[in-house]
Amino acid sequence: MTSKNLKIGKHTIAHPIVQGGMGLGISWDLLAGNVSKEGGLGIISAVGTGYYNNKQFSKKDINARPYETTNFYSADGLKAIVKNARKICGDSPIGVNVLYAINDYGRVVRDACEAGADVIITGAGLPTNMPEFTEGFPDVALVPIVSSAKALKIICKRWKQRYDRLPDAIVVEGPLSGGHQGFTYEQCMQEEFQLENLIAPIKEEIKNWGDFPLIAAGGVWDHEDILKMFALGADGVQMGTRFIGTHECDADMAFKEVLIAAEKEDIQLFKSPVGYPARGVRTHLHELVEKREGPKVRCVSNCVSPCHRGVEAKAVGYCIADRLSDAYMGKKDTGLFFTGANGYKLKKLISVQELMHKLVHGEDS
Repeated sequence: MTSKNLKIGKHTIAHPIVQGGMGLGISWDLLAGNVSKEGGLGIISAVGTGYYNNKQFSKKDINARPYETTNFYSADGLKAIVKNARKICGDSPIGVNVLYAINDYGRVVRDACEAGADVIITGAGLPTNMPEFTEGFPDVALVPIVSSAKALKIICKRWKQRYDRLPDAIVVEGPLSGGHQGFTYEQCMQEEFQLENLIAPIKEEIKNWGDFPLIAAGGVWDHEDILKMFALGADGVQMGTRFIGTHECDADMAFKEVLIAAEKEDIQLFKSPVGYPARGVRTHLHELVEKREGPKVRCVSNCVSPCHRGVEAKAVGYCIADRLSDAYMGKKDTGLFFTGANGYKLKKLISVQELMHKLVHGEDS
């Protein structure tokens, strides 16, 4: 694998490893900058940039939370994160993950372009109008996340008709990933929707549109898993949770401690205000929510459109923005700690440099 690189649009990644975008604040400048520095593709999460650097870039806070979408997805915060990541990785390619389900999606994509992102990855919906917001930035590579050949076909058809362009790569994400899933609860358990069974039909759909890389994600953990994905037809892999176990990960040490202490049975799927199941560590928060004794739900930041300004949050029993921000800040009692299904395998922290070496050459190299 040492000689295999990954070409995404006009950008060449030395090692075919994309670090998954993890929000809120888990993959910002320190993690993404160091992954890109070590030859992977570091991905900055655009979620909650108003919290960056002690909310320096949030112009208005209520209840210690960035107020409204413009502050929660702070343009100045995102630009500062990209700028500081660049200080670490230099000219190496770096990307930004922008969820399609957020409010102000188009504006945040534009912010990422203006901040200097080389690659933009979008999941949590079908980004059929994504190229509309990157006009004037022809070098920015666009990478949608899909979970089926049908989804890819819809995106390619719309992009070709409206914008005369195709994805520069796609991420195929299976149901073992951390955070929100692109599947129902039932589908997450069914064999046909597992990552290893998604790759072949989606590769076939790619052939109908030309040739662009397929990046496999969801449950990829080590060198052997990467080789397995290559054997199934993937051109690269995306990995999120494994990178939480690094010194450089932007999460608070308490967040890392929660994952290191987690057992396999602690990592579960649970309801989310977004409307799809989400995977994370079951903690005291979930017990409180189930008893309807959790933190009061106030829609301060207005983060995602499917929540309908807190309606779904109140129905589920927690605010996704507030609980993710508490996790980022290390508040174990009220934080929501997303992780992939293999998160229980994290037992100690290592450097990004050491992790990248293990992933490229093998655990014992």
